[in-house]
Amino acid sequence: MAGWRLEHSYARLPRMFHTAVAPTPVRAPRLVVLNRPLAKSLGVEADTLAGADGAAIFAGNRLPPGAAPLAQAYAGHQYGNFTKLGDGRAILLGEQITPAGERFDIQLKGAGPTPFSRRGDGRAALGPMLREYIISEAMHAMGIPTTRSLAVAATGEEVWRQEPLPGAVLTRVAASHIRVGTFEWAAAAGDEATQRALVDYTLRRHYPELAAHENPSHALLHGVIERQAALLAKWMLAGFVHGVMNTDNMALSGETIDYGPCAFMDVYDPATVFSSIDQHGRYAYGNQPVIAQWNLTRLAESLLPLLHLEENHAIAMAEEALQGFADRYEAHWLSGMRRKLGLLTEEPGDAALIKTLLEWMQKSKADFTNTFASLSNEARIEDAWRNDTGFSLWHEQWQARLGSQPHPSAESAELRRANNPAFIPRNHLVEAALAAAQQEDMGVMERLLEVLAAPYNHSRPAPEFRLPALAGDTCYQTFCGT
Repeated sequence: MAGWRLEHSYARLPRMFHTAVAPTPVRAPRLVVLNRPLAKSLGVEADTLAGADGAAIFAGNRLPPGAAPLAQAYAGHQYGNFTKLGDGRAILLGEQITPAGERFDIQLKGAGPTPFSRRGDGRAALGPMLREYIISEAMHAMGIPTTRSLAVAATGEEVWRQEPLPGAVLTRVAASHIRVGTFEWAAAAGDEATQRALVDYTLRRHYPELAAHENPSHALLHGVIERQAALLAKWMLAGFVHGVMNTDNMALSGETIDYGPCAFMDVYDPATVFSSIDQHGRYAYGNQPVIAQWNLTRLAESLLPLLHLEENHAIAMAEEALQGFADRYEAHWLSGMRRKLGLLTEEPGDAALIKTLLEWMQKSKADFTNTFASLSNEARIEDAWRNDTGFSLWHEQWQARLGSQPHPSAESAELRRANNPAFIPRNHLVEAALAAAQQEDMGVMERLLEVLAAPYNHSRPAPEFRLPALAGDTCYQTFCGT
């Protein structure tokens, strides 16, 4: 029915990693938004799911054929403090096997309490769920590995946060929900057989090319470090601030997961923080690579008993792997910055050229996205910049660097357009879409999603989607939504 082909490989892991639990039915399920392109790629029938039957499934009132719902167990370092967690409001229905043979988790977020809810109500509010839908689809369109959103269903019930809010359930699609925190959970139990089962499962699911390695845990650590280095570079190149980089929010698949207090920078500033609870800037934009390495260190610690029988040798192996993160991140980031500037060759002075530009952007309070988009089209460079000594000197150096390349200038320009988005989910645009949606006006969100689906379309005449917030509207805050 409707194309569901659900399997349950995660459920075959030891019981300590999951517990069976059904979604809690809601009063009046109503489908708010359905991701038809994603439904097609998953092999489920969007037309069938667009009606009342789909609303019932996406709200948790009815299970799709073959579902075996469960809540996953995991731990996490939240703002540096270790906590045993688990899915407090998320329920995994199963793993959809697509027509291409790929495997994706289908999870309901906000589907009611689970044994891990810890006095929580297990519910979610409509605004944060629509926010995750918008941001994750924008990330996907920009080519940044991410979980995605298949649907959002309203529940017809209120949830209480600091005030009553309309409730909703989000259907999240992920390569898996295995996290650093999942390995921390296993390590806390101290059962090496269970830990090895998790390592073997993760390798088979996400790193099959490494599954036969003589030291599977060491291979997994190296593989995860490489994927996280590449992912963090993409975040930084796009001006994305995750906002809550706890270890339970780092997926071993290498996807971006958990869109709580996230946002995109307007003005370039490494100290940018949006989360209302990140009072000390632990997860600020510029700190993200450092925090990623911190999280990976927690993963390495959880794997120590499996790396080598002798503890000191295991520690040395972990340290060797972790020391490679900074170099791998820097290589990915520098390569991405070269593409953003249209540099098709590598020169020793490129890093200094990039650093000078970023320093000027920070000093000038330049918009991150629009600055690079302007460099993709010389006609868009602002006159005020041309009269700025700092920018004009940098621009002259950049032009000389471009001129030293043996490639046609058109090839460089095309490279810049393909790597500098013209459109991102601007914070004020997202808020406007959410405000309208909560009044049951989906037109604003639909228009925003349409533009965000083609972020590199520099020829699109949509200036209202390019402009940052008004100068006096810069103290933007985001919230976890839990």
